[in-house]
Amino acid sequence: MNYETPQAGPTRSQGPGQQSALQTLTALSKVHAGKLTLTFGLVLLENSLMVAYPLFAGFAINAILDGNLFRAMLYAGVVMAFWVIGAIRRAVDTRTFTTIYAELAVPVVLRQRSQQQSTSTAAARVVLAREFVDFFEDHIPIIATALIALVGAVGMLLWLEPWLGAACLLALILCAMLMPGFARKNEELHGRLNTRLEKEVRLVDSVGASTLTRHYRTLAMLRVRLSDREATAYLIIGAAAATLFAIAIYELSTGIGVKAGHIYSVMTYLWNFVIGLDDAPSVVDKLARLKDIGKRVDPGMDQKAERPA
Repeated sequence: MNYETPQAGPTRSQGPGQQSALQTLTALSKVHAGKLTLTFGLVLLENSLMVAYPLFAGFAINAILDGNLFRAMLYAGVVMAFWVIGAIRRAVDTRTFTTIYAELAVPVVLRQRSQQQSTSTAAARVVLAREFVDFFEDHIPIIATALIALVGAVGMLLWLEPWLGAACLLALILCAMLMPGFARKNEELHGRLNTRLEKEVRLVDSVGASTLTRHYRTLAMLRVRLSDREATAYLIIGAAAATLFAIAIYELSTGIGVKAGHIYSVMTYLWNFVIGLDDAPSVVDKLARLKDIGKRVDPGMDQKAERPA
């Protein structure tokens, strides 16, 4: 795929960021629509089977206890289908995303040249551009898995154990209310971190030991602050998870005629919900980092996406 070299009009004073992270991601989606549709279709199918997994497992447990071998063996078929789809998805996504990055790096370099950026800044931004591809390769599947797990688990729990499902829904709403503030602070920290990284090649090449020491100590401090925020979010989600499991144990212990398969399904759906909730801070952090990168890295792919075939 050929990208045209941007016109050499803009200068350094104009600054990067003509294209936001959302615009770059949208443009990538248009240019590589076929590859991404296939890959994310497999992600959706894999996660749909994952949502059905605890329900089939519960049916299998009850069938085993009832002595119905044929019905119990259907569960093995569901497991096999899950692994086959997962294997195909893993083979496809590596081919898709390595190709996308190879085609993205060239327009990023050309755009940085047209903006008269220094070599160190241009090199850093080529590395940062990889974050867009990583977002598609790693984080969209994580987001899809988390969303399907959260929505599917809440829906199934509202059906299986309504009070527990309502408690999970409340936890999800509270999490959604807290995430925007978490994202804003993380974007600020990532902005400071990325600014430092853009200057790193120049610093390594020209400054003395004391300046280098301050640089790397600042990098370490920013990374520690981001890590501490993630750890705090992890602890809060852990407290919510413990509360939800306590509610589940109480509901299942006081229920009448509760079967083993029902208990397994409820506990597994609740665990899936907690795992999905646990992914939220890292996904929000990734989006905050990507938003800052979008202000720095402009491959000009919006023009490519809009150009007639």
